[in-house]
Amino acid sequence: MESQKIIAIVGSNGSGKTKYVDQLRKDLSSSKVRYIAFCDTYGTATDRAYYLQLRWNQHDIDKETPCVGEMIQRAYDMLGDDTPERRQLLQDLISLFEFEPLLDKYTISLSSGELRKFQLIKTLLAQPGILILDNPFIGLDAQTREQLNQLFPVLVHQQHMTIYLVVARKENVPAYVDDIIWITPQDEFLAPLHHLDDACREAIRTLHQEQQATAGEVVSFHDVSIRYGERTILKDVNWTIREGECWALSGQNGSGKSTLLSLICADNPQAYACDIRLFGKQRGSGETIWDIKRRIGYVSPEMHRSYQHNIPAIQVVASGLKDTVGLYTRTNEAEREQCRWWMRIFGIDAMEQRPFLQLSSGEQRLVLLARAFVKAPQLLILDEPLHGLDSQNRQLVKDIIQTYSELPGKTLIMVTHYEEELPECFTLRKQLIKQQ
Repeated sequence: MESQKIIAIVGSNGSGKTKYVDQLRKDLSSSKVRYIAFCDTYGTATDRAYYLQLRWNQHDIDKETPCVGEMIQRAYDMLGDDTPERRQLLQDLISLFEFEPLLDKYTISLSSGELRKFQLIKTLLAQPGILILDNPFIGLDAQTREQLNQLFPVLVHQQHMTIYLVVARKENVPAYVDDIIWITPQDEFLAPLHHLDDACREAIRTLHQEQQATAGEVVSFHDVSIRYGERTILKDVNWTIREGECWALSGQNGSGKSTLLSLICADNPQAYACDIRLFGKQRGSGETIWDIKRRIGYVSPEMHRSYQHNIPAIQVVASGLKDTVGLYTRTNEAEREQCRWWMRIFGIDAMEQRPFLQLSSGEQRLVLLARAFVKAPQLLILDEPLHGLDSQNRQLVKDIIQTYSELPGKTLIMVTHYEEELPECFTLRKQLIKQQ
C-alpha cells in the first residue's frame, strides 16, 4: 500500500460506506490504524448511564467520573512513549482546538462539536500510520473545519500518515485529496439534485393540526444566564420568538446553542430559575414538562446519541407522538398510519420494520426527522438536522422544512454551521457568543 496520501471514500446514505470501511480495517489490520466514527451515537460504549437530559442534570454525574483533562492524560499514558516530541504534540493539539478552558469539564458537558475535537486529540496523540475518519466535518464550526483542512495535509507529510476521509457529500471532499474511492457510482453521486415532488408538497400543505393559543408569543427569554460551577454558558440572553417566525440560531462550538434549546424543550432544570415564557406562559407557573413537549418537535445530536433502542424504525417515529425516547405504550392504527405518512414524505417508508441501530447514520437521522415532524408541532426545533445526510437527502429535507414553514401558525428554530443548509424561510437570526 502507498503511504502518505489523503483518500476520500465517497457514497450516498445507505450505500455501504461503513461495510467498506469495516473490510478496509480488516485488510489493514495493524496497531498503527486508528478509526473515528463521527456519527451521532458516539460515546455509548463507555457511557451506558447516558440519557437525553444528563448533560443539563450534572448533579446526576458520578463525581468519580474523570474530566476531559484526565481522560486525555490517560490516553497519553496508555501510549507508553513519553518523549519530548509527543509532549509537544499534546500541547499543540490542545492549543489548536482551544481545549485549555475545557480540561476540567466532564465529557458529558461538551457540545457535539467539542466531543469531535476531543476524539481527534486522543486519536492524533497515538500518531497512527493510517487514520480513518468517518464524516469528520459534521458538527464543527467553520473555524474548526478550516483548522482540520489545514491540519490533514500537514499530518500526511510530517507524521508520514495516510488519511481516509469517509464523506456523504461532494462538498466535503477537500480539493487536496489524492484519490477518491466511489462507493456510489460517480455519475449517480454527482447527478442533479431532486426536489420534493409536487404531490408531497401539496400533502404537507393540506395538513390540519389543532393549534393552541400562544398570544402570538412562543418563546421569551429575559436576561437568561446559565452557569455550571464557575463556568458561564449563557449570559444575559434576551430573545423573543413570535408565532410563525423562522429563526436561525448560530454560534461557535461550545457557545451554548444546545443549552439554550434545552431550556425551551423543558429538558434543563435551570429553566425554573430563569425568566422564561413558553407559549405565552411563565415557566414554572404550573405547567408540566409534558404540556410543553406536546407542542414541540425536536431533533438534535443529543437526541441521536441517546437513541440506543434497537426497535423498528416506525416505533422510533411513533415515539415522537408520545414525547419519549423509546416507545413504551402501544400505538393505535391511526397513529401508525400517521407515522407511515411522514415516513413516505421522508422517503424511508421501506425501512418501517428495520431495526433502528442497523440503519446507517444518515438513515437514522431521517427516521429521527420524521419523529420530529410526526405530530405536526407548533414549534419545530431542528438542531443540526442535516448531519450526515448526502446531497439528495439534504435537498429533500430542506424542501420539507420550507414547505412546513409555510403552514399557518408554525414556528421554527434551526441550528447549523453551514449557511447553505438554511432554507429560505429562515429570515431571522440569533447569534450566541462563546463565554470565556
